[in-house]
Amino acid sequence: MRALYGLYSHPDSAQRAVDALRVAGVPDRQIVVISSEPFEEYEFSHRDKATWLYKIACLGGATGLAAGYWLTSTTQQAWPLATGGMPIVAMWPNLIVMFELTMLGGMLATAVTLFVTAKLPSPKPALYDPEVSDGKILVGVEEPPGSVIDAVKQVFEGAGLREKKK
Repeated sequence: MRALYGLYSHPDSAQRAVDALRVAGVPDRQIVVISSEPFEEYEFSHRDKATWLYKIACLGGATGLAAGYWLTSTTQQAWPLATGGMPIVAMWPNLIVMFELTMLGGMLATAVTLFVTAKLPSPKPALYDPEVSDGKILVGVEEPPGSVIDAVKQVFEGAGLREKKK
């Protein structure tokens, strides 16, 4: 991976750098912005769309609920016990197992979705600088197109151009 990036102390200057990179012709998907805190009032923090994580978690929970009902009712029907006129499949005791499998399904779906959306484990090294944890904002371009390399370097000159090659 080859990347060019600059570190900014203030979110206003980071936003100006993102805007300058767009003007220079860098596609949005190649611009990387990393900060140690959220800056929700700036546009660069809203570039990524919301995920379907809650819908996937609900689907996992519904799948767990269905599996819990199937497991308990099938087990009770396979080994029916006469309980003095009460139904063979009793819902009140089954709710415990159904609840636990609902939670398990939701949690597993959430964990798998987080790994997939975060691209973990990733064979490609991520763009990062230790100064980000000290409060700086990293604005960079991964694999900059050859036609805009000079413009990208010019944008990052004021922030101390840094280059990463791997």
